[in-house]
Amino acid sequence: MSKLDTNEILLVPDDNKRLVSLCGPFDNNIKQLERRLGVEITYHNNHFKVLGEKKAAINTVSLLQSLYVETAPVRGAIPELTPEQVHLSIQEANVLDQTETADSNPYGKQVHIKTKRGIVKPRNPNQAEYVANIINHDITFGIGPAGTGKTYLAVACAVDALERQEIRRILLTRPAVEAGEKLGFLPGDLSQKVDPYLRPLYDALFEMLGFETVEKLIERNVIEIAPLAYMRGRTLNDAFIILDESQNTTTEQMKMFLTRIGFNSRAVITGDITQVDLPRGVRSGLRHSIEVLQRVDDISFNFFNAHDVVRHPVVARIVQAYEAHDAEQEKLKAEKKRKEEAEKQARLAAAPSDKH
Repeated sequence: MSKLDTNEILLVPDDNKRLVSLCGPFDNNIKQLERRLGVEITYHNNHFKVLGEKKAAINTVSLLQSLYVETAPVRGAIPELTPEQVHLSIQEANVLDQTETADSNPYGKQVHIKTKRGIVKPRNPNQAEYVANIINHDITFGIGPAGTGKTYLAVACAVDALERQEIRRILLTRPAVEAGEKLGFLPGDLSQKVDPYLRPLYDALFEMLGFETVEKLIERNVIEIAPLAYMRGRTLNDAFIILDESQNTTTEQMKMFLTRIGFNSRAVITGDITQVDLPRGVRSGLRHSIEVLQRVDDISFNFFNAHDVVRHPVVARIVQAYEAHDAEQEKLKAEKKRKEEAEKQARLAAAPSDKH
């Protein structure tokens, strides 16, 4: 059994309201830290003690310090520390823990995207590489399961480029493909039918720029959010273009989108090849583009997996379970095919020869 260490920390300044925010309702934030890092935390006022394995205890102390910083007053009010913030901070610590020191793997400092709501930064090495590729490539693909930050980080990069005046407009698009429902059965006109498909893009923009700013930029056509079908026949210069849910494009649609890109423009294509909603027999444009464009200069491909999920911890476990199931099914299919081939060869060998 590993030796247990006790680490102590005094959180300053001593502020009861900040400490309440740090600990959470019924000490839920503290319990989350204990459960996820395998430590025991006790405290009296601003004096905290952490009991656990040496590395875990050191990481927990560091987390407590960084989380306490998050409770600093904003315009005189103490922000409430949410379970999501605690989870994301834990995830950062777990990734840093895989290296010798935090400074030896500076992915968290590599790219900080400034927005009006604060700094958006990568949470793990794959996200850091993804953001760096968006900045350094004309076309970037982000491929992986839900919750890995593909769309959110792409929108953040677009907002940052707009605020730096590197581009003149942001264009966000996705194919309006029904995931089991039919557009015709949805209420409203075409715009109202399509809006729900574009809602995640609106949400990311509202979070980074604020509702009023986004509305003004949309009115001035600085930000445009539209279904993919509206892109045909256009050439987009000085723009940051994001194609979301690209697994639901056909090969023709993907080619059409990629050839819309003009001078001084950047494009980010995101999608999850395991969640294709296209009709049976229709090939995904995202899958096809991976095969066709892998070796083209100035195009970057970034692949995420369950370990990159930055949502609730159970989301990562759900993704891992599906990945394991799919791998097992592929294995069974291959085994079945191998047996059928062996049986076929055996029948051919046993068949009487036509030669006399």
